[in-house]
Amino acid sequence: MTKIKTHYNRRSFLKISTAAGGGMLIGFSWFTGCTSDKKIKETVAIPKEWFEINGYIKIGDTGMVTIYCPNPEIGQNVMTSMPMIVADELDVDWNHVVVEQGALDEDAFKNPQFAGGSLSIKLSWNALRMAGATGKRMLLEAAAKEWGVNVTDLSVDKGVIKEKNGERTIGYGAIASKAVGIEIPEEVELKDIKDFEIIGKSKKNVEGENIVTGKPLFGLDFKREGMQLAMIQHPPAFGMRVVDFNEEEIKTMPGVKDAFIVDTEVQDKAWSDEKGFLQLIAIVGDSTWQLMKAKRAIKANWEVVSELENSATHTNKLEMAIASGNANESRKDGDSDMAFSKAAKVIEQTYSSPFLPHNTMEPMNFFANVTESSAELIGPTQTPKALEDAVSKLLDMPVENISVNMTRIGGGFGRRLYTHFGVEAAAISKKTGAPVKLIYTREDDMTQGTYRPAYQAVFKAGLDENNNLIAFSVKGAGLPEGPVFPNRFPAGTVDHYTAEKIDVETNVTTGAWRAPRSHFTAGAEQAFLDEVAELAGKDPIDFRLELFDRAIKSPVGEKNDYEPERYAGVLKLVKEKSNWGETKPGTYRGVAAYFCHHSYVAEVVDVAMENGKPKVKKVWCAVDCGIVINPDAAKNMIQGGVVDGIGHAMYSQLTFENGAPNEMNFDRYQLIRHSQAPEEIEVHFVDSDIDPTGLGEPGLPPVVGALANAIYQATGQRIYKQPFMNNLTMEQVVG
Repeated sequence: MTKIKTHYNRRSFLKISTAAGGGMLIGFSWFTGCTSDKKIKETVAIPKEWFEINGYIKIGDTGMVTIYCPNPEIGQNVMTSMPMIVADELDVDWNHVVVEQGALDEDAFKNPQFAGGSLSIKLSWNALRMAGATGKRMLLEAAAKEWGVNVTDLSVDKGVIKEKNGERTIGYGAIASKAVGIEIPEEVELKDIKDFEIIGKSKKNVEGENIVTGKPLFGLDFKREGMQLAMIQHPPAFGMRVVDFNEEEIKTMPGVKDAFIVDTEVQDKAWSDEKGFLQLIAIVGDSTWQLMKAKRAIKANWEVVSELENSATHTNKLEMAIASGNANESRKDGDSDMAFSKAAKVIEQTYSSPFLPHNTMEPMNFFANVTESSAELIGPTQTPKALEDAVSKLLDMPVENISVNMTRIGGGFGRRLYTHFGVEAAAISKKTGAPVKLIYTREDDMTQGTYRPAYQAVFKAGLDENNNLIAFSVKGAGLPEGPVFPNRFPAGTVDHYTAEKIDVETNVTTGAWRAPRSHFTAGAEQAFLDEVAELAGKDPIDFRLELFDRAIKSPVGEKNDYEPERYAGVLKLVKEKSNWGETKPGTYRGVAAYFCHHSYVAEVVDVAMENGKPKVKKVWCAVDCGIVINPDAAKNMIQGGVVDGIGHAMYSQLTFENGAPNEMNFDRYQLIRHSQAPEEIEVHFVDSDIDPTGLGEPGLPPVVGALANAIYQATGQRIYKQPFMNNLTMEQVVG
């Protein structure tokens, strides 16, 4: 067994108190992300009373366990997977566990409450195990004291303590009240991985039934008596701001209670604060339909305050930045210029990708009730603490007077890491002096900004006379952040290597996306590597494995941020599972592998030509993310990332004219359709005893490159720009 010290900051995250009904409450200050199904378990009675405190695990006198989780549920299913970790170490029956969402309270949890970066499980793995193991140890000590035996004389199975050499048994619920006074142990033993009973077994989403039966879970579902609805209108283009509008006319329209310009700018902006549209037209009223009609009747005067950028402007900015070579971050091994001059073969290609919106199924919304002395906020946010801080700055109100409660999130992909829609709701509530729920239209959301940046990158490779890779360079620019990761593969695999990341200013507001930089870089890098392999006359997988072999045996440099053995491992696994080298007639195949968010994923894509267009038939995925907590949920995340990656690479783009987005809704912005999704996605996980790493994002990036490589095999065309379907010359298709 692994022993873990509980005194590591244990006073800040482990507390014990008496619960109503005689239960034991154990504080989980490092908890990161669960939510409740609120379903009463039929196999155990409900305690007479629940004493609910944020950030605690609660054991009732009947043996029922309730876990409060502080972090948002964004669809990645951590509300199920994280309690599984606790329940396994606590040794309770999973059927006796109920999970509930906690409100923002970082003083209680002593851990950031957020959902992003594929970090929930990774950051909380040891803490959650420790909390469960500590609770189990204290219950054992209480039973040992009650019976006059040593703790080592006892065992636990599904919440029932037993004498190893006797007949006595007692359930957690019956002994919980007597564990309250037990001193917290200095260290506890964690289970051996082989002894896990819940971790590694598939469990259904704890809110699954509520989701499919339409129970009110999401921000849009939230209602409060006396609540008014609000909508906003921001300027039509980046670089504009509002001067005035036909305020009095709008106020006279049916169902409209008020209309005004609201300023949402906060001082000392954090990364999560709005930097684009700060002055907005707000309309408050009775129904969304009446407000939407009022929005259409707005006649506003806008003034230009900065450059109105076009898509051509963006392309020029990226090209000029790459030509300038003014890198914000770089790496140089050897002398790539010299190596290129001596290479027998040299290849160079440029790749680009447009801005992309998020398109969450649930549009932005938030409830706010601001009074003179307090502010209550309720809604879907990935960063409740950042929202609390932003509202505090906006209202000049102490954070202790502000409460943030989280609903389930109907899609985020990084979009809800930013706080502006909650801040806007608070500003409108303050102005009206009433509780309001702000609701965005789809057009509001798609034209507001916070997009995935636009990117361009130039890749160059040189081969010697024996077709060995001797030089490699990449320069990548982004609006506003460049896409290059200088210390990722193929760094460490070639003697002469240069990588340059270039940031470029723009007034279009951008933000996180599902593996934002990795999404573009993986697609470009892996498509380019296939072209290099073809130039070298080598199989694409064999060519990559040669590079990893070099990184394993004699790596170049000391800052390579990947493990080549694990990287090569997923390539070998996907090669085996897909029967690489064997394809059905009329089917064309591509491969890619990528490392991001601390995980490794390799994917093989099979494409067929149907009605003159490429159709993805099947995708094989090999994933090394360490220990897999909930296999079905993990598989679903990889599958979702694959579909997401294929859809945006094939069809999606956001373009600009005079600072305004051209694509404002799904009539012009194409998302993947059901008929365009892969017919089958097969997922295989590496059997591992390594602590869990990220999973929500790593499945997306490699599919972009694998798809591009498969399309080349089917059509004879290399694709250098996204979306792919806009850059395929169909009359030249050879497949």
